[in-house]
Amino acid sequence: MKRQKIKSIYAETTFEQEIHAKGWVRTKREGKKFSFIELNDGSTPQNLQLVIDNTVVNTDILKDISTGACIGVNGLLVKSEGKGQTIEVQVRSIEMYGNAPADVYPLQKKAHTLEFLREIAHLRPRTDTFSCVLRIRASLSYAVHKYFNDKGFFYLNTPIITASDCEGAGEMFAVTTLDLHNVPKVDSKADGNPDFTKDFFGKEAHLTVSGQLEAELAAMALAEVYTFGPTFRAENSNTTRHLAEFWMIEPEMAFYELEDNMELATDFLKYLIKYAQTHNALDLQYLNDHYDDTLLARLDNVVKSDFIRLEYTEAVDILLESGKTFEYKVEWGIDLQSEHERYLVEQHFGRPVIVYNYPKGIKAFYMRLNEDNKTVRAMDVLFPGIGEIIGGSQREERYDVLLSRIREMGLPEENYWWYLDTRKYGSVVHSGFGLGFERLVLFVTGMGNIRDVIPFPRTPGNAEF
Repeated sequence: MKRQKIKSIYAETTFEQEIHAKGWVRTKREGKKFSFIELNDGSTPQNLQLVIDNTVVNTDILKDISTGACIGVNGLLVKSEGKGQTIEVQVRSIEMYGNAPADVYPLQKKAHTLEFLREIAHLRPRTDTFSCVLRIRASLSYAVHKYFNDKGFFYLNTPIITASDCEGAGEMFAVTTLDLHNVPKVDSKADGNPDFTKDFFGKEAHLTVSGQLEAELAAMALAEVYTFGPTFRAENSNTTRHLAEFWMIEPEMAFYELEDNMELATDFLKYLIKYAQTHNALDLQYLNDHYDDTLLARLDNVVKSDFIRLEYTEAVDILLESGKTFEYKVEWGIDLQSEHERYLVEQHFGRPVIVYNYPKGIKAFYMRLNEDNKTVRAMDVLFPGIGEIIGGSQREERYDVLLSRIREMGLPEENYWWYLDTRKYGSVVHSGFGLGFERLVLFVTGMGNIRDVIPFPRTPGNAEF
């Protein structure tokens, strides 16, 4: 008999039908006449209750079944008289696939801290909380592709290994095949510079911090493209909002000005949240009930709200006039910190905020310079509980201005010759943004630490699993 997913069993309930289910045991209770098992197969947060008549099923097998064991059952689906459930299976036979001895299996039925579960990341998907998070993550990933496909965008695969630093911050992981114990030097001195001409690519290479620059190249031919892939930042930051390896969604659009960029970002975020609300209602309800009881209301607020659009200068004025003492001093020219962003969103406006027209000194070289020569057409979308969730801009399409900005920031021109070429031939106004996928999942799930929304987090000092 073909296996039936528990999600399908609940969705297509037909009483008195034969059921063949497989999954992992959440709990087991043994009685004199009947035993009860809660089974979950990962397809839904709902467990399937198995009722075992001890006179019908060989009870010897029950001795080896404990929390975490993997089993298959055949039985009859019936209406449940038990509290808090609608269906149950009257088991006729059980097959054991893999046991999980209670004296060594670490996920017994008790409360576990998130910190402990990070230490056993290979097992934490088996918990109710993390299975919910991973199902939501999978749905959001699909929704990203569906949204852009339905809008006529083209999906572009950008390189993971690159010789250019998109952000110009220098926080990049080196990629090399050189013998680190005997690195060839340009001038043969012990303290000389490495001779990268002898390396695999013949030049210095790194893991990418963004696929944006390459996506811009494609937008100059296909008009509307997007990337969705892994990126890497060698930033020694141990916070609840930072990872060394994370996934980025980066659309780039020809003929879009900053205002068009804001419209797309707003529509995109609302679409993704609505998708999760529709397709992961049970997962969200579980997280709301067991982890963050304001989650559903917060998601609703974002979906139903008009996002505030606020110039950076006005945002600074609001912060200065708030009367609030911030850890980081507020003055024009600073890069807004999370505490500033969250004050604007959570306390001043009570809804998402898009801050735009930032000082050029705190933004990347590729952002379009405004006529005041002090600010650039940058935008950040700020969310409650998160702060910045999207960063983007109208890109600098003027060759001479872009070249001047590269030189002003001390970046090596030779690494950007191909990027500059796009401003020589058929240049056009264009825009784009980057959405850190993990920050989106963090917001939608209500989890408090970004390490809990990616299966295997990479952070300073941690590359386990």
